[in-house]
Amino acid sequence: MIKLPDKVIRLFEGKNFANIATLMPDGSPQVTTVWVDYKEGYILVNTAEGRVKDRNVRRDPRVAISIESAENPYIRASVMGKVVEVTHDGAEDHIDALAMKYMGKERYPWRAPGERRVIMKIAPNRVYTNPD
Repeated sequence: MIKLPDKVIRLFEGKNFANIATLMPDGSPQVTTVWVDYKEGYILVNTAEGRVKDRNVRRDPRVAISIESAENPYIRASVMGKVVEVTHDGAEDHIDALAMKYMGKERYPWRAPGERRVIMKIAPNRVYTNPD
């Protein structure tokens, strides 16, 4: 695991959308736009159990994430890494925190009946970013 540069951490801490690429069973990429968070050196992505990205990372934990500043798309980064944990612990509170960050809402408004949220904890191992 590597430490991300401060400017990349700020992208993940900010109100910026990211795209996560996971690998399908046949090896083809699957890309989804996601809300992201950054805590203690890890990139966090919250999803519902059983969705394609959840199934993909449980089979093959390698991922790539691209992110750009909502204010200036020329400030951007791409991170390759590995999902080191998928957990239900804290996932409901986490999706609510992301709803506050991205929407200003106290509760995530699109919960589906019976849905179980999970947090994918991603350890970065390579980063590419534009020069300062």
